[in-house]
Amino acid sequence: MAKLYFYYAAMNAGKSATLLQADFNYRERGMRTLLFTAAFDDRFEPGKITSRIGLAAHATAIDEDTDLFEEVAIELAESPVHAVLVDEAQWLTRAQVFQLAAVCDELNIPVVAYGLRTDFQAKLFPGSAALLAIADTLVELKAICACGRKATMNLRIDAEGYPVKQGEQIEVGGNERYVALCRRHYAEQMGLRRGALID
Repeated sequence: MAKLYFYYAAMNAGKSATLLQADFNYRERGMRTLLFTAAFDDRFEPGKITSRIGLAAHATAIDEDTDLFEEVAIELAESPVHAVLVDEAQWLTRAQVFQLAAVCDELNIPVVAYGLRTDFQAKLFPGSAALLAIADTLVELKAICACGRKATMNLRIDAEGYPVKQGEQIEVGGNERYVALCRRHYAEQMGLRRGALID
């Protein structure tokens, strides 16, 4: 039976690079993959997965109305599909995560989703919450804080490099907008003391 995998991490852990490496490995063995990414992530080019180390591949751009089960079923009717790879999975809807689970359960195609676990306020993204709840396998990729500890938090910064404490959950950006930090240094940057919550 095919499985639903969720590879999660803070920023700069190599999620997209890991996805692109997996895609290469499948294709090198003559297997067909389907790649999906968020339509509104246009940092490089809409419908393109790009890693910071220079790897890139074209993908199907999706939005919240895309039925992922239907997309995969249409492709499967044309030729075999050996794996579905999803970048920026934190931006999936809960319904789309269950559609991906159905791809595994009903079409017997493994699905590997890659994304952030939490946002800049340490809150779960809807897609990540659903994946953490129902994925068969959870894999944490490691990012490193400047102190050398494991980075698990995503600090959003403004143009001057100061922490941003309020705002929309989704703001597309890379190193110019986000810094991966360990929990201790995230709390220091956000001014949190003794478990104070971010409003």
